[in-house]
Amino acid sequence: MKFVFSILFFSFFFIISCGDKQNLKEVELENNRDSKIQEVKQDTIPVIYVAVSTMISPLETFNLYKDVMDYISKKLNVQIEFKQRKTYREVNELLAENKLDFAFICTGAYLEAMNKVPIELLVVPVVNGKPYYQAYILVNEESNINSFDELENKSFAFTDPLSNTGYSYVKNILREKGTTPEKFFSKTIFTYAHDYSIQAVKRKLVDGATVDGLVFEYLKNFQPEKIEGIRIVQKSEDFGIPPFVVQKNLDKNLKEKLRRVMLEMHQDAEGKKLLSKIMIDKFILAADSLYR
Repeated sequence: MKFVFSILFFSFFFIISCGDKQNLKEVELENNRDSKIQEVKQDTIPVIYVAVSTMISPLETFNLYKDVMDYISKKLNVQIEFKQRKTYREVNELLAENKLDFAFICTGAYLEAMNKVPIELLVVPVVNGKPYYQAYILVNEESNINSFDELENKSFAFTDPLSNTGYSYVKNILREKGTTPEKFFSKTIFTYAHDYSIQAVKRKLVDGATVDGLVFEYLKNFQPEKIEGIRIVQKSEDFGIPPFVVQKNLDKNLKEKLRRVMLEMHQDAEGKKLLSKIMIDKFILAADSLYR
């Protein structure tokens, strides 16, 4: 009997301290803004709250974006505190509850939130000269699977229920075929990080997976051992790239300063170096039409 279940690879919560000389801080996952009121009153440096959706593993995601956020905090003379979460829905909930000032979220999560949560696009990344990305469908090189259709009755890994490349893309393919993931695959799992899905295929825990092509290309460039033995059998059309969003009610001056720092980051030697580490050319302005 076919069934669907979800597993969490390397399920853990983490706290990372960033030395006293850094303006960027990591906060406990369960902390909320109220718990910081006394600290804010004692510190003249404004505090803004950010989350970066887990595209790579939670620890890897934090480490990748920590330097970028520290750069922004120094440019704005603000203290940035992370409110990291495991799932895309949890980040959306923080935005809905006004517990975040800005966030880097998945395209699918943005589509889910854009008409329900008081947020707006701040900037979007440009990667390889364009503000688009793709889904990659992966299999193990040792398998005899050479196309998506050959994954029928096989096991398959998704990333997150709100992920565009890690779930919705394949779900929509199957809808067009008149079926569902539950019927098409023998079993499915949710890994909650794109690199976990890649490792599931690499270790033959599943027969296939759909992942964010940006994550795959990042690993290909910086950690190639993690994609050894993986074959891409299908790439999607271009989708609007995951954006940075901001609360609509954030102080207007702070919002504009934040936007300007990010838009000009690639023109600064230090900023350009930090962006290159996460394979981003620059940030640009964009409209919601990019995601329609």
